[in-house]
Amino acid sequence: MSFDSSSFLSTLTLRAGVYQMYDTEGVLLYVGKAKNLKQRVSSYFRARGLNDKTLALVARIDRIEIIITASETEALILEQTLIKQHKPQYNILLKDDKSYPYIYLSNHKFPLLAYRRGQKVKSGKYFGPYPNAHAVRESLSYLQRIFKLRNCEDSYFSNRSRPCLQYQIKRCSAPCVDYISREDYQHDINSASLFLKGKSRALIEDLEQQMEEAAAELLFERAGEIRDQLLHLRTLQEKQYVSIEKGSIDSWAVFGSKGTICVQRLSFREGTLINSKSYFPDNKLGLAESEVLNEALAQYYLSGTPVFSYPNQILVEMSEDDGEIMLAAINEVSKTACYWLRQPRSEKRKWLQMAKDNAENAATSKSLEKNAYFQRFVLVRELLGLEKVPNRIECFDISHSKGEATVASCVAADEKGPRKDLYRRFNIKGITPGDDYAAIHQAVFRHFSRLKEQQDFPDLLLIDGAQGQVNQAHKALQELSISNVFILGISKGESRKAGWEFLWPQGESTPILPGQHNAGFLQLQEVRDEAHRFAITGHRKQRAKARTTSGLESIPGVGAKRRRELLRYFGSMSTLKGASIEEIAKVPGISTRIASDIYAGLNQELKD
Repeated sequence: MSFDSSSFLSTLTLRAGVYQMYDTEGVLLYVGKAKNLKQRVSSYFRARGLNDKTLALVARIDRIEIIITASETEALILEQTLIKQHKPQYNILLKDDKSYPYIYLSNHKFPLLAYRRGQKVKSGKYFGPYPNAHAVRESLSYLQRIFKLRNCEDSYFSNRSRPCLQYQIKRCSAPCVDYISREDYQHDINSASLFLKGKSRALIEDLEQQMEEAAAELLFERAGEIRDQLLHLRTLQEKQYVSIEKGSIDSWAVFGSKGTICVQRLSFREGTLINSKSYFPDNKLGLAESEVLNEALAQYYLSGTPVFSYPNQILVEMSEDDGEIMLAAINEVSKTACYWLRQPRSEKRKWLQMAKDNAENAATSKSLEKNAYFQRFVLVRELLGLEKVPNRIECFDISHSKGEATVASCVAADEKGPRKDLYRRFNIKGITPGDDYAAIHQAVFRHFSRLKEQQDFPDLLLIDGAQGQVNQAHKALQELSISNVFILGISKGESRKAGWEFLWPQGESTPILPGQHNAGFLQLQEVRDEAHRFAITGHRKQRAKARTTSGLESIPGVGAKRRRELLRYFGSMSTLKGASIEEIAKVPGISTRIASDIYAGLNQELKD
């Protein structure tokens, strides 16, 4: 039974609050807030003026739940809490698949200063977040030159008997072998911490005073070291920071281009530009750019503490009513005083314009990129004579070394580009080593068995190979009763040169030889090459993993110490495998009985 909007709207309140739209299965589709709930919710059910995306949402509504709040500000805060908790399909979501990098200072007698990304699982201090990995690594490089702090992990540090190369090139003071006292090392740690906390001016003044004192005491070598530290610090400041007027400011802008919307944020803290971020939210309801910007700000500031903390000022162009509501909500959540600059001047006007320029550039580039991929998919359809443009291309490739560590890869691409979330690898077992036909059959069967549960098939299945591999893929799909996938092989000719490939449509005895510069063919090549890269990477990992085991691990009585002695005596596994029982028994700690077991174990492995 469809949703009875008339009855529901007749009882709806005029107060502020939050509305939640659910489908027949109880899935939350959309969360919204309103100053007047009846007026806002009624707008979804008017006779005309709705776009296709909003109509698609309305068609799925089974029920609407209402939460009344005391004000629109409270409604805005509650809306973002619910969006963060449930992640509804039709709400704007700021997506960022990478966590921010940090500089990590461990809790150790001689602390480690290192690069970290992801969850803060280890105890210690974390400085950041930084705008990108390059900024972190560059900062660490300078800090090692300046303060000579260790960057090795604890396991390496605790097992040193002499200084490593970092000490030789003057990037570490070698605390691992007590070349520096704990007090002096802690002093360097404190100095580095001051700099990372943004108190570089205080640090520089302190170092200048230390240099003068050292010179006064005729400790010229020490004064020279401090002078070099100062020079490096000033260089790092010049390279890493962009100075503007003092203050803590976020600058926001939005721009739309050919269906792509970019929300741009520039973050300044203590007068320093620390981050520039472009977001490309899925605008599933076809909202106006101003509405997308409002939702982006609400989600960023009201769904938990922002990555770069709350600013004192926000530069953004929005209506006065929306701005006042947003600021009231931010100040309620952050417990700080945040101001909205309606008419920024001087430098701040330039930074607002900078956000606009970045948003326009990012949206334009993204839309051109998406459009280019779509056009290439159109040309793939024309090249192969398909009825429609493929929704998705998936490609399989096999990689092994003479049958060893066989790995199959599956990569995917759609009209927007590579779909790395759909990439898969398959470790192939139970086949004759080197049998590519059996490997393709197994990989395709395993992959499409999973896809069959979801009923989410690609329109085009690309196989790296000729008719034999295509037939095996077709056989696997037949066994699964899947018939609506177009299968195509792509193989190099006798010359094995890129660009001279044959295309083998399933069921056709004659291949297609496309033009070397055909854009549709180049798209197929690109997907095939990506599958090849992905397969080789997986194969090398499996092969390396297999070769880290020597074959001695499975022999009873041969532990780590005896394995070490055997390899030290013979130099390599190949020499050991060619040794007799008498030769093996000459190794210290190896009896004749154990030598016999080792000989039998290694020769059995060779037979296998």
